[in-house]
Amino acid sequence: MLQINKNMDHLGTETAFEVLARAAELERQGRDIINLGIGQPDFSTPQHIVEAAQKALSDGHHGYTPSQGILPLREAVAADLNKRHNVEVNPDAVVIMPGGKPTMFFSILMFGEPGSEILYPDPGFPIYRSMIEYTGAVPVPIALKEENGFSFKAGEVLSQITPRTRLIILNSPGNPTGGAVPEEEIKHLVEGLMAHPHVAILSDEIYSRMLYDGRRHVSLLRYPELRDRLIMLDGWSKTYAMTGWRLGYGVWPEALVEKVVRLAVNCHSCVNAPTQFAGIAALEGPQDDALKMVQAFDERRRVIVPLLNQLPGFRCVEPGGAFYAFPNISATNMQAKELQNRILEDAGVATVAGTCFGIHGEGYIRFSYANSIDNIKTAIERIGALLTNLKAVSA
Repeated sequence: MLQINKNMDHLGTETAFEVLARAAELERQGRDIINLGIGQPDFSTPQHIVEAAQKALSDGHHGYTPSQGILPLREAVAADLNKRHNVEVNPDAVVIMPGGKPTMFFSILMFGEPGSEILYPDPGFPIYRSMIEYTGAVPVPIALKEENGFSFKAGEVLSQITPRTRLIILNSPGNPTGGAVPEEEIKHLVEGLMAHPHVAILSDEIYSRMLYDGRRHVSLLRYPELRDRLIMLDGWSKTYAMTGWRLGYGVWPEALVEKVVRLAVNCHSCVNAPTQFAGIAALEGPQDDALKMVQAFDERRRVIVPLLNQLPGFRCVEPGGAFYAFPNISATNMQAKELQNRILEDAGVATVAGTCFGIHGEGYIRFSYANSIDNIKTAIERIGALLTNLKAVSA
């Protein structure tokens, strides 16, 4: 019999892809399915970005690239961060990755081992806990509460730090909740972290350009006192509708760059060349399409939240960022996974149960509003009819 690493038993998955597969199967059976489950923009990549990749191929960029990423792209990232956050970033601190996940994957591998603890947001992106458990580290959930707009309270986070804590993972705006952390909480957290110099921070800022109602993103890069232990994750997938291109980056402490590049060499060698040239075009070219996408998401947000609040047994706080709504469905008297399945199978609407995002996700369902307003309205109508029928049957 084959004997594999027992840690493989601890690897989880990303349930949104399972829901996507089931939705696709129902569509093959002839069902009309509205997908409010998968977290990706429903827009095409802007044309000038596509053309940059095509030009790179025509120009002969077909070979290996440096494992850290080509210098022009790393310089473009540094310039973009300076423009958006008013911070100086050395291009040598930037490591280009095939998507956002490798930065979190390598960060957790670097700090996680048996006996260590890693704090992570819950409800949160499921790969955080999956990878923590894979390394043998103890996952310590940071509870994101509805009454706080799914933001953390800095004092609560700081109280969870122990001598065994190696890494704290933060995500704002967040997936699956759309919660955005206020600046005062970030300042409080940074001040408190001065008493814990042994703790590294992974700041997942992939949704940093998707904020609403005048909110301003405060990158942890703005705090020089953290730079020697801060890993900042960002990328192109959400902002530029480039999920399938697999392009992201991390900004790393100087002392860790060589180590993460070595991991990249062992894992994926390098990021493909034409995609990196597309990344340059995205950052340096016109931003009109990216801004229009955010405006469209905001319009949809202002449609879906009131509609969700009209559903029997639902209540939904206003998400501050990203493109997710995370309504509380506990008053339906159904568990999240059961309701997710009923909504998909009986109403033809794909959503994702809150339990897919952690132990604090029970009683919630994630809706991605990366879909048209017409589809959102139709989907909520279907769910309303389903809930009314279920109530009538149980009466």
